[in-house]
Amino acid sequence: MADRDRVYRCLSPVGIQDPVDQSPLAPRLDKIDGKTIYLSQGGGGEAEILIPLRKKLQTDYPNVNWKMVMAGGGGPLTEEELKTADAVIRGVVW
Repeated sequence: MADRDRVYRCLSPVGIQDPVDQSPLAPRLDKIDGKTIYLSQGGGGEAEILIPLRKKLQTDYPNVNWKMVMAGGGGPLTEEELKTADAVIRGVVW
């Protein structure tokens, strides 16, 4: 049997994904123009994701006030930031 006549069989490493129900933590904003949205970075490797994400979002949504903050020990935003935030995108890396 020549090499090109061989048949190889393998299992997909992806497997089969079962459907998952999604439950939002908060209602979606009706529109985001003029809103203040914080990107909250923790102490891990989130910067590798959030910095390019912020650049992309600023390009795609120029009428949004994007703010990047470092998460402190008390939570992703301070009390003052919570008063002005319309939404938060929290980066978490394990």
